[in-house]
Amino acid sequence: MRPRRLLWHIFPPIILIVVLSLLAISSYTSRSFQEFYVSSTADDLGATAELLKDILRARGSLADRAAIDTTVKRLGRLAGMRITVILPDGTVIADSNRNPAFMTLHDTRPEIVAALRTGYGSSKRYSETVKKDFLYVASPIRDDSGETTAVVRTAVPLTALESTLGRLRIQTAAAVLAIAAIAALITLMVSRRLTRPIEDLQNAAGRFASGDLSVRLAATGASELAGLAHSMNRMAAQLDDRIRAVREQRNEREAVLAGMVEAVLAVDRNEQVTTINTAACALFGVSEQESLGRSVQEIARDSELQSFVATALRSGRALESDLELHGDERRNLQAHGAPLRDARGQQIGAVIVLNDVTRLRRLESIRRDFVANVSHELKTPITCIKGFIETLSEGAIDDPTAARRFLAIVGRQADRLSAIIEDLLDLSRIEQEGELGTVPVTLDRIGDILAGALEVCRLKADAKSIALELECDPAIEVRVSAPLLEQAVVNLVDNAVKYSDPGASVSVRATCDAADLRIDVIDDGCGIESRHLPRLFERFYRVDKARSRSLGGTGLGLAIVKHIAQAHRGDVSVQSRAGEGTRFTIRIPVHRQEDGGDATRPTHEATDV
Repeated sequence: MRPRRLLWHIFPPIILIVVLSLLAISSYTSRSFQEFYVSSTADDLGATAELLKDILRARGSLADRAAIDTTVKRLGRLAGMRITVILPDGTVIADSNRNPAFMTLHDTRPEIVAALRTGYGSSKRYSETVKKDFLYVASPIRDDSGETTAVVRTAVPLTALESTLGRLRIQTAAAVLAIAAIAALITLMVSRRLTRPIEDLQNAAGRFASGDLSVRLAATGASELAGLAHSMNRMAAQLDDRIRAVREQRNEREAVLAGMVEAVLAVDRNEQVTTINTAACALFGVSEQESLGRSVQEIARDSELQSFVATALRSGRALESDLELHGDERRNLQAHGAPLRDARGQQIGAVIVLNDVTRLRRLESIRRDFVANVSHELKTPITCIKGFIETLSEGAIDDPTAARRFLAIVGRQADRLSAIIEDLLDLSRIEQEGELGTVPVTLDRIGDILAGALEVCRLKADAKSIALELECDPAIEVRVSAPLLEQAVVNLVDNAVKYSDPGASVSVRATCDAADLRIDVIDDGCGIESRHLPRLFERFYRVDKARSRSLGGTGLGLAIVKHIAQAHRGDVSVQSRAGEGTRFTIRIPVHRQEDGGDATRPTHEATDV
């Protein structure tokens, strides 16, 4: 059952007490008035009886009953009461209201019996003679010898008393109701005044419980309630400060965790995740809601990581390890684990920090391969040149035919060495300009650039009867570095010509929309196996090393294409299957504005990016 409000604990009892008190007072007043009225009337009746006794005693004899009856009737009318004279044996000899001849004996009437016995009698009873309630007072008439000769009885009907008492009761009831209503109103006002501060305290406490600590209570009313309100205000302010501090600390912690590139997760003693940051969610491919409360094995599904977490929990000390995360993509992780302890120093879990070093490991591998490849690519022509020089110095120079052949080989190897060095310098320059944003760009017709690139490659293409096709809207104009873009297309077309069979075709297509310039170089040559595609744009990476060298490639052409695209804030991609040809796509972002600009910062004049 719902508890009643404090007001209804105070108001009804007070009203009940007031009403009961008023009823008791009105009852006592009514009874006192009735007793007073009866006593006063009885005194009047007694005085009248004494007066009548004197009159009858003055007559000296009660023999003339008719005269007595006449006197009694006259006095009764004058006094407004009933007067009866009764002999000691109960015979009525005179009555102001009735004919005494027809009245029964009154010797058993209580007031008569009491008057004969004690000298005074009174009673309130119903009169069988006149059929009304009467108040009777009886007093004996004694002669000189003290003998009772008669009894004088006076009486008045109680109708007037009942009428007066009825009016009094109505007036009393009205007064009780009026006083009760006034008392109820006053009690309600006082109760409300007492309970309103308590209700305010209750409402404030409810808002505190719901998290709203901004409400403040007015310190009014009774000193006890004012003190309580002041204490609650102080408590709310302190709680608000502490919660704000905790919230700020939590937000700072979440911001730090969210901003970390390392994956961070905290687990309890049961290996259930209690905290996880954005980097960890991205690493495991889950959301924060999916991770919290679940085990590490459920979100990572990697036994090596689970073993590391278990070791971190079991050892209770900081540890470090290199892990390999198996999944859709293999990742190399540097894992750090440390115990989490509560304020008492008890271990409650562990925090795990995972640094994804996959790219670093890959870059290290690429660097090692690059150093090895550069060394090999430079060593091969140098060794060849050195060998033929030694051969010439040993006497072959004296043979003109052999000398010319050896010198031609030395020249070709020197040209190859020069091409490698030139490509390395170009690659370094393009990479540096792209990183610094200093690539000069101008508004050029893309069709003219592509046509120039095809003209550079046409001699080699004609030698193999390979058709070069160009599809480009002449109206396409984009701010690019024309020399670099032409070099990138030349490298792609040159590769396509090298690896295409005689009589094949190479197509160059350019399209442009509001977002990108797209250049596709398509051939129907031998194609590339899928296992080579991820590393195709690495420096000195060759699909077929022997064939590449025999065709005169340096192994840097596609790397140069990639860096030219990146210098324009774009990218390059490849689609190929063995035996089905290859499609290279250069994508350069375009931002059109009325005042012109480059691929990333439109401008009206040639600018540096």
